[in-house]
Amino acid sequence: MISNQILQNTLEGLKGITRIDFCIMDLDGKSLASTITEQEECEEDILAFVQSPADSQVIHGYQFFKIFDEHQLEYVLLANGVGDDVYMVGKIVVFQIQNLLTAYKERFDKDNFIKNLLLDNLLLVDIYNRAKKLHIDTEVRRVIFIIETKYEKDSNALDNVRGLLGNKAKDFVTAVDEKNIIVVKELEPGDGHKELEKAAEGFYELLRGSGEEDVLIAYGTVVGDIKEVSKSYKEAKLALDVGKIFFSEKNIIAYSTLGIGRLIYQLPIPLCKMFIREIFEGKSPDDFDEETLATINKFFENNLNVSETSRQLYIHRNTLVYRLDKLQKSTGLDLRVFEDAITFKIALMVVKYMKYMETMEY
Repeated sequence: MISNQILQNTLEGLKGITRIDFCIMDLDGKSLASTITEQEECEEDILAFVQSPADSQVIHGYQFFKIFDEHQLEYVLLANGVGDDVYMVGKIVVFQIQNLLTAYKERFDKDNFIKNLLLDNLLLVDIYNRAKKLHIDTEVRRVIFIIETKYEKDSNALDNVRGLLGNKAKDFVTAVDEKNIIVVKELEPGDGHKELEKAAEGFYELLRGSGEEDVLIAYGTVVGDIKEVSKSYKEAKLALDVGKIFFSEKNIIAYSTLGIGRLIYQLPIPLCKMFIREIFEGKSPDDFDEETLATINKFFENNLNVSETSRQLYIHRNTLVYRLDKLQKSTGLDLRVFEDAITFKIALMVVKYMKYMETMEY
């Protein structure tokens, strides 16, 4: 529902225009927002007015008005003064607040619908029926972005992202937990990977500029129907996790660029352990010294090119060959052979995955 701060801002703006003081109170006589500096206790007057059939009434020098939300009494408005002008302005304020109630309720309903849509909590027929009632297009291209930062989310972080979107009615910013911001973005017919990367970079720069730390953004694939939005959300969640394991140097991860990491992430841990035992005979890549691991990683970075790797490591070519021979004797894998190199590379990724899953258990 509308926050007290929104009500306060509204009353202050209206006072600036009309030069009339106002106060909005709940049905128990508690002040929620007010521009009246010195206000007498009027709980009894409020309770009596709430019980009366009148929509407006003058009591002790104040003009009282009832504010309804779909025929349900929600607030009581007090205008400081009496007379035709105060009455007319008061009715305008009531109309404004009631419109705010309607707008915020629609926003809440849309947010609730989007959350349930993402979490697959809706039947197919309910998806289309509710989308129609909320005036949400069902057959447009959309994609899901998940934005994770170091700190738990608050309304300020959500408002920052909404501000970047320009409060577009066709885009939605929400959260299903305390950790992540979710953006459901509608795309133009010709938008592709380039436009998605640009949007992600915009989110990243915005949040970094507002003081957020360790921003990580992941997004799924583009879907063309509203019922498939949850699919893009699941892909974005997967990309977020896989990115943390295998692409820790990146701040923006696309589901379509996960490669073999996507496959490894879905392997059962017992199968991974069995694979590592078979390759390293009870050892682990963690057992290798830093020099060996640095040599292996640099060799892979240079596409198994011995000359280029030795140059970048500032060692003689024969020294690199010696290290590779030594590694072959201990593991049975010759990294100069493409098939063995692939096996070793996958094994390194599997070990990374296993270590990540171990940390997640604690």
